[in-house]
Amino acid sequence: MRLAAIVDTSAQVAGTRSRMAKIALLAGALAQVDAPLRILVPWFAGELRQGRIGVGYASVYALRTLPPAEGATLTIAEVDEAFDVLKAQSGAGSAARRTELLRALFARATAPEASFLGALLTGELRQGALAGILADAVARAAGVPAAAVRRATMLSGDLVAPSLAAFESGEAGLRAFDLELFRPVSPMLADTAESVGDAITRLGLARWEEKLDGARIQVHRQGATVRVFTDAVPEVVELVSALDADDLVLDGEVLALDAAGRGLPFQTTMRRFGRKKDVAETRQTIPLHPAFFDVLRLRGQVLVDLPLRDRWAHLVALVPAAHVVRSLETADEHAANTFVDEVLARGHEGAMVKDPASPYEAGHRGARWLKLKPAWTLDLVILAAEWGSGRRKGTLSNLHLGARDPRGGWVMLGKTFKGLTDEMLAWQTRELLARELRRDGHVVYVRPELVAEVTFQDVQGSPRYPGGVALRLARVERYRPDKRAEDADTVDRVRDIFRGAVAKARAP
Repeated sequence: MRLAAIVDTSAQVAGTRSRMAKIALLAGALAQVDAPLRILVPWFAGELRQGRIGVGYASVYALRTLPPAEGATLTIAEVDEAFDVLKAQSGAGSAARRTELLRALFARATAPEASFLGALLTGELRQGALAGILADAVARAAGVPAAAVRRATMLSGDLVAPSLAAFESGEAGLRAFDLELFRPVSPMLADTAESVGDAITRLGLARWEEKLDGARIQVHRQGATVRVFTDAVPEVVELVSALDADDLVLDGEVLALDAAGRGLPFQTTMRRFGRKKDVAETRQTIPLHPAFFDVLRLRGQVLVDLPLRDRWAHLVALVPAAHVVRSLETADEHAANTFVDEVLARGHEGAMVKDPASPYEAGHRGARWLKLKPAWTLDLVILAAEWGSGRRKGTLSNLHLGARDPRGGWVMLGKTFKGLTDEMLAWQTRELLARELRRDGHVVYVRPELVAEVTFQDVQGSPRYPGGVALRLARVERYRPDKRAEDADTVDRVRDIFRGAVAKARAP
């Protein structure tokens, strides 16, 4: 099967904003193209079956001067085999061999094929075909329920294996996927509520939980073995080891507290959380407090499909109250406001508001979980940074902030240099330079990987930026190394905030 067929489908998917059209195009290709799904599914997701193969942006960029092939002769199998060979290169002279192999591959590629291969190799294939769209396409092509594919993908942490199962064994094959111990699942995420009243309007009776200014953790235990899918956190291991269950998966956070039990700044937590050495010594000065808010598996039973109310009952029966987040179930606005005020007074950042009937939808950001903070806050990705001047000379300072476009790519929302401590400046300069793509004068463009939590006063219309909106008085609160770029907030969310502000301004 020719590579050109996949390149054409990818271009069509990128060229439409319609979710249904994207699904139809991908489903048609998956059902008709004579090539292994183990190759095609990762490609359509913008990934390689082989994972990292030692080829970066600089290597691909160096091939830009090669003349394109006149005819499309490359096959999918040939390209996949070339990726296998590239990955196998190691030892002395491997860089030169990779360069030679890449030149041979790109010399046979037409201009559209070279563009596709370059984006695929650098992880920059932007088609707007996120995991949810691709899962729905697999379901349509295989003739199985989309919910079954999404659930299997959620629990396996992989789309390829469920896709193969869907085509080979149908819905029965998908039911074989379940939450397994020591295989982490993506955390369930939350949409944003504008106010207490907005949350009550959207959810009605809901569970209100304190939103801690900590780092997300997922803890698995089987017998005496406890694994925290983050960094070295002995406090968590000790606590979970003492629970009356030798088979469980918990979802929660850890944070540093002061002597009065108030939350310390996130940066303090991360100084302990990210430490690899001297953990025992640092524990004495920055102890971490685990607090859990969900249980996904207990004593061999997978609980993700149960409503939150039932999972909560299991959680509070298992975990000591001091290590369960404070909560309140109510539909009363006064009671909810009082709860949020108390949470803020304890030094935490706001509230989580959850539908008591909601299942645990791993990796999904939906309207059944809401986050409420006293100021507008978004998780945004750093697209570029500008070299600083004055006392910031020699550091990357002014940050270009981007929101995720659900249709593919990133949308710039403005710049900020506010909120950056000397420590953050040094850290971000090092981390951004490690992700450098290119430079344009004093601007360094980077791979969109680092997520920052950004607060701002409001959103304003702006013809200066392609998204038509910009953040006003944006400030970096902290970096979020526990979040992925694909977890960032969307430009649609930003536009919703803007439309809401305009509507309020026009109200009589």
